[in-house]
Amino acid sequence: MSIKNIFTIEARPVKGPLIHEWVIYAYALLTLCIVLVCATSYPDPEAMIWTRVRLVTITLALWGLYRLVPCPMTMAVRVLAQVVLLGEWYPDTYALNRILPNFDPLVAGWDQAIFTSQPALTFSETMPWLWFSELMYLGYASYYFMSVIIPLLFFFRFYDKFVETGGIIVTSFFLFYLIYVIFPVAGPQYYFQAIGIDNALAGIFPDVGTYFTTHQECLPLPGNDGPFRAIVQVAHDAGERPTAAFPSSHVGIATVLLLLGARYCRMRRRCTLLKWFVPLYILLCFSTVYIKAHYAVDAMAGLVFGTVFYFILEQLYRRK
Repeated sequence: MSIKNIFTIEARPVKGPLIHEWVIYAYALLTLCIVLVCATSYPDPEAMIWTRVRLVTITLALWGLYRLVPCPMTMAVRVLAQVVLLGEWYPDTYALNRILPNFDPLVAGWDQAIFTSQPALTFSETMPWLWFSELMYLGYASYYFMSVIIPLLFFFRFYDKFVETGGIIVTSFFLFYLIYVIFPVAGPQYYFQAIGIDNALAGIFPDVGTYFTTHQECLPLPGNDGPFRAIVQVAHDAGERPTAAFPSSHVGIATVLLLLGARYCRMRRRCTLLKWFVPLYILLCFSTVYIKAHYAVDAMAGLVFGTVFYFILEQLYRRK
């Protein structure tokens, strides 16, 4: 797509909300109802309500901007802005689910039953070298960039599939968020900090109840200092919370992005994207366990859920 075409007014602009915008409205309304019903259990329900009002208002404003100037550029802003705003919806899952019992003992028990140990603890201890940890952090950090790169590739090469691509990504995120709201799992970096490393290594996983209602302390990131570790540390400090561990949205969304990348390559016929993406994807899947963000079963579940979400949403858009 040329620069001129980016700003060309569309002959048949989209009039109503996009599919993923309907999903955002539905998620905001559902979680608003939860906040209102359980208001006395939350420390700051007013802030949670205004978060929803603000994010929905931004979504409506982006729709209005596109309606005023219906061109590819305003559509790109409309879609990609929701990818950026995911950074505000994600920590909100912790605000919602921390009043519920914690399911880490169950999920940690699954890892123990399958592997007879805790891979989240043993992996980084077995491979502590700087070059290896940097590869892990490279894979983990690539997730943030690919979430934007994949939609942009479709925008410039196959604009007719751009909205669908962005919609599949954003909707997949909200499906994961919905799971996190009703199934709180903090992940090994938080849970093992709470129960103690000795208990985790011994396969003892006590129930912590609503411990994470008031605690957010976590284990330090493993490995030696390096540039990619620093990037992940900044992202971790900015938005990470004791929530959203099972299933791993990092692996799940990366799976969605990988399938979208494969689709892009099929449409281009001659494309080298997957030669770069597949190794990063493999590194990412292992890195979520290496940095103790997820149990091994979280990563496996993320692969399954991400694949299912992609094919369901692809069929939904195809019928639409």
